Amino acid sequence: MTATQDPASHTPAPARAHAIPSYLDPNNIGPYEIFLEQVERVTPYLGKLAFWVETLKRPKRILVVDIPVHLDDGSIAHFEGYRVQHNTSRGPAKGGVRFHQDVTLSEVMALSAWMTIKNAAVNLPYGGGKGGIRLDPRQYSTSELERITRRYTSEIGLIIGPDKDIPAPDVNTGPQTMAWMMDTYSMNVGRTATGVVTGKPVSLGGSLGRADATGRGVFVTGAEAMQNLGMPLEGARIAIQGFGNVGEAAARIFFEHGAKIVAIQDVTGTIHSERGIDPGAALAHLRATGKITDFPGTEEITAGDFWGVDCDVMIPAALEKQITLANADRIRAKLIVEGANGPTIPAADDLLAEKGITVVPDVLANAGGVTVSYFEWVQDFSSFFWTEDEINNRLDRIMRDAFRSLWAVKEQHGVTLRTAVYIVACTRVLEARALRGLYP
Repeated sequence: MTATQDPASHTPAPARAHAIPSYLDPNNIGPYEIFLEQVERVTPYLGKLAFWVETLKRPKRILVVDIPVHLDDGSIAHFEGYRVQHNTSRGPAKGGVRFHQDVTLSEVMALSAWMTIKNAAVNLPYGGGKGGIRLDPRQYSTSELERITRRYTSEIGLIIGPDKDIPAPDVNTGPQTMAWMMDTYSMNVGRTATGVVTGKPVSLGGSLGRADATGRGVFVTGAEAMQNLGMPLEGARIAIQGFGNVGEAAARIFFEHGAKIVAIQDVTGTIHSERGIDPGAALAHLRATGKITDFPGTEEITAGDFWGVDCDVMIPAALEKQITLANADRIRAKLIVEGANGPTIPAADDLLAEKGITVVPDVLANAGGVTVSYFEWVQDFSSFFWTEDEINNRLDRIMRDAFRSLWAVKEQHGVTLRTAVYIVACTRVLEARALRGLYP
């Protein structure tokens, strides 16, 4: 029998071209193309498990929904909504829901796939999922956003659940969004189901430590990388792109440990100061004025000039595809810690490696959020809740252990840390797929 005919042998199948799914434009695949290229790059390291690698290239389930709602003025508006379950070989799907005007199916597919890798990288018992609604939340009232959220939850209710798919916050969503989702799902199933989402308010079964978890994970992995590279944390110059939940928390924790924040960029502008920026004061200024610019003691620079800031560590914590061939060559940092999902395109990743810049990839660096989401899920099931110190200590241990084991794989194979993460994560997912086999 050939390798193709004998799945039980786990022998790699011959290479062959696969058509892009009809729902994607082959001339402009979008963010999912980044994930496909990352899988192609890691395939040579998978040995016999490469037989199953096509499993990673195809989401298990895609749900596209229409979301009709009454707006405050009495009109009816329709919104596009998505929920993608990329892989559930190792457990229920897990991943956030984002509200953004540029959400596309390709983006949600990519984000769900990165969640598969992320969960496997830190060895959580989850697969990858992701959701999104295509809208600019700034254009809608709180009551309108509640109705949109509740209708979306009802529409995807067929495929989510505490043991099927557990949503969480992402871009432009937060604890209140999760409270609406939990309540809507609970009303539809006739019982309170706190475990259907994570990132909830603490009073509704949420976990202490969740708000800072992603930024804390960025700090822990960044600090570990700095130690391995011989870079002192005290006085290290940090440039942060994105000053939302992840970027602000990462900036604050680095600052508390003696690092110096020299640049912050968000949607309102970019500020720079060689003397350093107090992220707490910068956040207060942003909340008071609605913009990061005009913060005392800083100068405003262009968005493009952010990439050329003289710094030791750069943290892209905004959206995907931010570091490209157009700006990668300008980066002067020795270390990049990816707080956002998919901020670096593969070609730019290669250029950074050639320049000797170490990258802590998104699927490791920002896994703190899903790790504490896992803690929340476990606490909801047991109805026994931990202290914030217990949560932070458990999070720090998991992130440090994952980083150190993945760094060892990097050194063993002589590859980038991103490739090392994909080697370990893809191996774990495909081992589960091979052991389970195919039904029927």
